[in-house]
Amino acid sequence: MAEAVVIGAGIGGLTAAAALARRGWSVTVCERAPSIEPVGSGLAIAPNALRALDTIGVGDRVRELAALQGVAGVRRASGGWLSRTSVKAAQDRYGDPIVLLLRSTVVELLADLLPPGALRLDTAVQGVDAASGRVTTDAGELRADLVVAADGIRSSTRRALFPGHPEPVYSGVTSWRFVASSRGISGQALTGAESWGRGQVFGVMPLARDEVYCYATATVPAGQGHATPEEEKAELLRRFRGWHDPIPALVDRADPARVVRSDVFYMDTPLPAFHRGRVALLGDAAHSMTPNLGQGACQAIEDAVVLAHRVGEGGPVEDALAAYTRDRLPRTTPIVQRSASINRMTRWSNPLAVTARDAVVSLAGLAGPTAALRQADAVFNWWPPEN
Repeated sequence: MAEAVVIGAGIGGLTAAAALARRGWSVTVCERAPSIEPVGSGLAIAPNALRALDTIGVGDRVRELAALQGVAGVRRASGGWLSRTSVKAAQDRYGDPIVLLLRSTVVELLADLLPPGALRLDTAVQGVDAASGRVTTDAGELRADLVVAADGIRSSTRRALFPGHPEPVYSGVTSWRFVASSRGISGQALTGAESWGRGQVFGVMPLARDEVYCYATATVPAGQGHATPEEEKAELLRRFRGWHDPIPALVDRADPARVVRSDVFYMDTPLPAFHRGRVALLGDAAHSMTPNLGQGACQAIEDAVVLAHRVGEGGPVEDALAAYTRDRLPRTTPIVQRSASINRMTRWSNPLAVTARDAVVSLAGLAGPTAALRQADAVFNWWPPEN
């Protein structure tokens, strides 16, 4: 039986492990943390990723958690709509909804697919030999026919495979994420939307079970986070207290201990390949992106099922990984670039520039409820390879 070692038990790594196991591979997942409790609060699973999850048998379980209804789109900080579409129009166009759910829920669903004993927690990878597939950990050495490096945006495996390649760069924004209760907030006020102000963004995304996922970004220099959770919540209140309902109320409800702040970095310079020898890079390790298209986790899921498909076709692993790069590099590069472009627009703070930006978005919205959707066609109209 072919052996695979997956480095990292995030969404991309767990999806890869599950997909490889379904194809008969013996899988070991090495995770340096003592648990797989994910960093972050919520995420969006778009139609392209739902189809990928179908290939490992959990797509329908994710669809059952869809909570977004009615309309969604982009608003001003005052609450007026710049662009909106109906959730039904999106589902009709792509055959699937965008499912908003807790990141921990996705991790649990994927972890349940792993074979018994596959997950090794508290196991740090210290080095990888791309030619032989040898993986050195603090608990000993592993040998594999395939190594999947899903070790995140600061991937040590990527640095070893491509020494001297530019590291991810700061996007210019810091982000906050939290989940709050939506009890007592009217359904009309609790609309799935991303609101844009001067250099700031606030997203409100309803979840199941009377919860709402909130995220915010602000244009500030990197490394300016506060020392305590209470100070981070106070910073959010200061920045967004004058925005439209229900944003101030949701920030007020946030548990300071559950507010996650992180500076946003992304791969501005694409890698020349997503593999070397027997090692494949996946997800943020290969193509970290800003969150503006909601495609970070989705592209990692796509990576995973395409990788499993390619290595499952038989033949030398090195050839399969070359095909994986040919599949994924042209797919992910424009998504990274487009997401970064939207991020740059949200950073504008000059009043004239913001007025012009909002006018352009608003004019696009006047073209009808499918105008915004058409811009997503290239991302959402993706289908996994046939087995």
